[in-house]
Amino acid sequence: MKHKIPVRRFGMVLRVRPEKFEEYKRQHAAVWPAVLERITASKIANYSIYHREGWLFSYFEYSGDDFDADMRLMAADVATRRWWSIMEPMQDPLPSREPGEWWARMEEVFHHD
Repeated sequence: MKHKIPVRRFGMVLRVRPEKFEEYKRQHAAVWPAVLERITASKIANYSIYHREGWLFSYFEYSGDDFDADMRLMAADVATRRWWSIMEPMQDPLPSREPGEWWARMEEVFHHD
């Protein structure tokens, strides 16, 4: 019997630059297929980004067994790096984020299935 890896949920936050928000939405209406493929290959599912008053909240579920390794593979992906180079100037990360983070991770305080 194969051991089932539990799904880990992630919530992250950052700000979108107000003058860039419409462009950010336009870009996300047509995310490049190679970027979506890399997200899936990195064992990420149910990935959503929400917006309110300049804040972006992302949520996703990770079903792998080595999150750091999968994130390194994502960061090494050429298409993903190009995508990030377009997205990052539209974003304003929290000054209080951890070293190495762009999106600041949030603590889950409640969950109900």
